[in-house]
Amino acid sequence: MTHQLSAPARLSLGGVALLLVLAGSALPATASPAGTASGTARLTVEEERLDRAAPREILRRSGFDALAPRFARALEGSRGYAQAERAVTRHASALWKRAVDRAQGRGPATGDLSRGDDRPLYWARLALSRELRTWTPRFGLDDRQRGALHTALETSSRGQDDIRRPGRQVKRVLVTGFDPFTLDRDVRIGNPSGASVLALDGTLVRTAEGPARIEAVVFPVRWTDFAEGAVERALARQLPHLDVFATISQGRQGRFDVERTNGAWRGGFPDNENLSRTGTVPVTDPASQPQWTSTTLPYRELTEADTGRFPVYDNTEVTEIPAGSDRPVTRPDGPTPGSAARAGGGGDYLSNEIAYRATLLRDRLGLAKLPGGHLHTPVLQFGAGNTDPATGGVTDPEFERNRADIVRQIRALVRTAVGAAP
Repeated sequence: MTHQLSAPARLSLGGVALLLVLAGSALPATASPAGTASGTARLTVEEERLDRAAPREILRRSGFDALAPRFARALEGSRGYAQAERAVTRHASALWKRAVDRAQGRGPATGDLSRGDDRPLYWARLALSRELRTWTPRFGLDDRQRGALHTALETSSRGQDDIRRPGRQVKRVLVTGFDPFTLDRDVRIGNPSGASVLALDGTLVRTAEGPARIEAVVFPVRWTDFAEGAVERALARQLPHLDVFATISQGRQGRFDVERTNGAWRGGFPDNENLSRTGTVPVTDPASQPQWTSTTLPYRELTEADTGRFPVYDNTEVTEIPAGSDRPVTRPDGPTPGSAARAGGGGDYLSNEIAYRATLLRDRLGLAKLPGGHLHTPVLQFGAGNTDPATGGVTDPEFERNRADIVRQIRALVRTAVGAAP
């Protein structure tokens, strides 16, 4: 994904396929002081968006607005760090479970917002994060301890502590999704990859090869988390035990793409904190880092199967700087020998980066035959009369139908991938 728009398709991952050019540098990462007793806490850019009307409505109409006050009371009742840590983990895990249960029809709907909506999880997590950031405990909390509590909140509320391993007779699948994105363009945005994660987590799919259990996690849209190894920490212990994995994000309008090749390049488009990063994807042992990694998903079967309403493409395009050159060119059929990456099939943003990191980790773990790679979903669009973020509603029937169709097709694609796996 890039803010230098030579190809609109590169702008992929979050709420919409962006058809705009950001001139010059990225938006500044700013934060304003939070109103706390200490007066020193500063909210993140993401947390500040909670005060807008649409997030408040999404939380209210899902019943998730009750979670942050409960969490705040639990923090206030903590008499030491260990008790606070237990409270954070308990409430964060409960948030994840509640979001999954709601998406899968278990328990009360708690509000009139569609059960399949991924946005309550995102905004409720930020509401908990804001409570934690602005909390001033009586027993004192240093920066390291507060950081550890935020890490526990993130991992537990993203499903990373909830991954189960079934018995040997059940195939094991892991899928990943993303938070909503481009929220300053339209704060109402959802992400169908996140919705799919909630719908699929812990479910069984039946294939000709037998049942498969799907586990799922969701990742932030933040450059810093990826540079600090969030993907590798979440996946390193899981990949050796899998039969199939798929990283999923939102991509192009009206189509799915199986991204054949992933590139080791960050294109700089601003993330959810309005931070921009450009350069080679930072990984451990950069001396052995390849410019390109490849999918091992069964792309032929995925493109040929009748999995749903949207066409599925085998996307082989990349942008590279050829060996001996200093100018990027777009190649429709993949990279040439010795070239430097400038965009994978999935662009040069975090959707490409998670695919690059996951497949590089697969290869470094000696799992070259493990089927895995990236799927881009269609853009999740509002209805024709609900396109203005300033005046439109947070949902509409076409928005709900589009999301349900995308989620249903992802389930069918996962089933197809498992059935085709060796």
